[in-house]
Amino acid sequence: MPLSGWVCIVTGASRGIGRGIALQLSEAGATVYITGRQEKTLNQTAAEVKARGGDCLPVICDSTNDKDIEKLFERIKREQNGRLDILVNNAYAGVQAIFENMGKKFWETDPCIWDSINNTGLRGHYFFSVYASRLMVAQGRGLIVNISSMGGLRYLFNVPYGVGKAACDRMAADMAVELKSRGVASVSLWPGAVQTELITQFVLEKDTPQGVNSKYKEMFERGETTELSGRCIVGLAKDKSLMSLTGKVLMTCDLSRRYGIKDVDGRSVVDYTSIKFLLTQVPYLSWLSVVVPSFLRLPRFVLTLASGRF
Repeated sequence: MPLSGWVCIVTGASRGIGRGIALQLSEAGATVYITGRQEKTLNQTAAEVKARGGDCLPVICDSTNDKDIEKLFERIKREQNGRLDILVNNAYAGVQAIFENMGKKFWETDPCIWDSINNTGLRGHYFFSVYASRLMVAQGRGLIVNISSMGGLRYLFNVPYGVGKAACDRMAADMAVELKSRGVASVSLWPGAVQTELITQFVLEKDTPQGVNSKYKEMFERGETTELSGRCIVGLAKDKSLMSLTGKVLMTCDLSRRYGIKDVDGRSVVDYTSIKFLLTQVPYLSWLSVVVPSFLRLPRFVLTLASGRF
């Protein structure tokens, strides 16, 4: 078990990607503190972790509540003698607000949507990172992962979403500048389209929602499981060249290729930068994808060229 004895925090682990990451970290042997606001769903994740033989400690913690965050780190200091190896900043509270306002321009939307999207998913990440870094710097090692998305590079969903994700990426990069000499790595991770419970509810189990391009529904239908990101983070944690990646934006498809990872259901991971994949997204060029080798890729900035409305 490669992470045996390690101590990790995964925020927003009641469901979705956070839950999947917690399952994979615990399966690799780590003790995982999982946070969320709902005791019932947190306990469900903890029960699944324990059913797989893992060690999981559910903690009711609101990522917008500074006192809750401080208490969590005080508990870790007490229970783990100050040890913390991995922090995954995953908590996010904006999905429902995004889908309720799909198709609206930013000036047509209540400006408070900014807080719904970015209080938990950006401000909270910063607070967690400050407290985690204090422990990690003291021990001379650690890994902080911000769960972000392609929305940090190109328009996706709405204005507050893109600004928040770009800020998460920049936060990881700037923290890396100050942490690198202390042996602590900081990265931003972009999952691809992920079949979370809310995506299933709002996208996959319905007709194409208003304002959503039907092409994106197809992407989610063949999207990643919630556990793939966890597999990638386990690979990162074990990587002897981890510090060479600090400050970077990493995609799950990049890390899957680097570590030879497949998804937990055995499927290969969609490579969003491969020419073969990009051709399938252009109707009059999709036939070329049959003859183009899958190893040919384009620089990540090319994804901005596909920046239509979601």
